[in-house]
Amino acid sequence: MQIPDIRLLADKLRAEMAKVIIGQDDTLNLMLTALFSGGHILLEGPPGTAKTLLARTFCRSLSLRFGRIQFTPDMLPGDVLGSNLFNFQTSAFTLSKGPIFCDLLLADEINRTPPKTQAALLEAMQERHVTLDGKRHDLGAHFTVIATQNPIEQQGTYPLPEAQLDRFLFKHILGYPSLEEERRIIESSGNAAASPDPETSGVAAVLTAEALSEAIATVGQVRLSPANLDYIVALIRATRESGQLSVGASPRAGALLARAARAYATLDGRDYVLPDDIKALYKPCMRHRVLLSPSAEIEGQNVDAVLQGLLEKIEIPR
Repeated sequence: MQIPDIRLLADKLRAEMAKVIIGQDDTLNLMLTALFSGGHILLEGPPGTAKTLLARTFCRSLSLRFGRIQFTPDMLPGDVLGSNLFNFQTSAFTLSKGPIFCDLLLADEINRTPPKTQAALLEAMQERHVTLDGKRHDLGAHFTVIATQNPIEQQGTYPLPEAQLDRFLFKHILGYPSLEEERRIIESSGNAAASPDPETSGVAAVLTAEALSEAIATVGQVRLSPANLDYIVALIRATRESGQLSVGASPRAGALLARAARAYATLDGRDYVLPDDIKALYKPCMRHRVLLSPSAEIEGQNVDAVLQGLLEKIEIPR
C-alpha cells in the first residue's frame, strides 16, 4: 500500500463518519492517527458530547471484530476477560471468553469502574494478549481500545492510574460544538425519539483487517529526519526538566509520539514528518503522562498550558 492509498482510505472513513457525526474534525484526525499507528485513544468530555457515538460510528466503518464494555461500579475483572468454567459433561475446563476478545474494543465510561477492573486491560493494551489461569491467549495484532470517560470532577468516577493512562497513545478532550455545528445537530436529530444510530444511518465498513495491516506497515516507512528526532527528544526531556511538572514523560512516550507523527504525515499525503506534525500531536500525546507540581496547582496552572509553554520554548528545527 502506498501513501496516497492511505489518504484515500482516511477520506472514505471520514465520509462514513459524516453520515452520523457533525463536526469533530480534530477528534476524527486523532482517531485515524491512532488507528494507523496501532495505538489506543481515550476520549474525555462531559455527557452529551457524542463520545460513545463517535466510537461506535468509527468502529462501524471498520471491518474488524467489535466488542463493547459498558463499565459500571460493580464490574469485576472476570466480566472483562472471561473465565475458565468447568464442563461436567467433558470433565474439563472451557474458556468462556469475555468481551475483550475482539479487534476493536469500545471501553465506555472506563472511569466509572474501580481500578481493580480497570487493571484488567493493562496487559491487553500493552502486549495484545491476556493471561487466564497461567495460560496466554492472543487478542490479535489489531487489538485497539477506544475508551471514553467523563471528567473526574463528576460524581461516581474513579481516576485512571498512571500505568493505565500510559497505555493510551492519545487523550483527547472533547469540547462543545460551535454555534453552527450545534444548530445542525439539533436540526438533524431534535425530532427523533432516540440518538442517531450508525447501523441505521447507512454507515458501511470500508477498511478491512488486511488493508489496515498494509497501512500500518507503510506508516512505519515514513521518514523522520535526525533534526525532527532531536526535536522530539528535546520536547520529551523538557517535561522532566520543567519546574511546573512533578512527573515528566518517559522514553516510551517519545517513541509513541514519533510513531504517531509518521501516521499523521500519511493523512496529509506525505512520506516524511514535519515539525508541525509533532507540534499538533504533542499535547494529546503528553497531557495524560505528566503531572503538575504542587506549586503549579496552587498557581492555577493546567497541564495543557504548561505543555504549550514548552512547545513555545523549544526551538523548531528548520
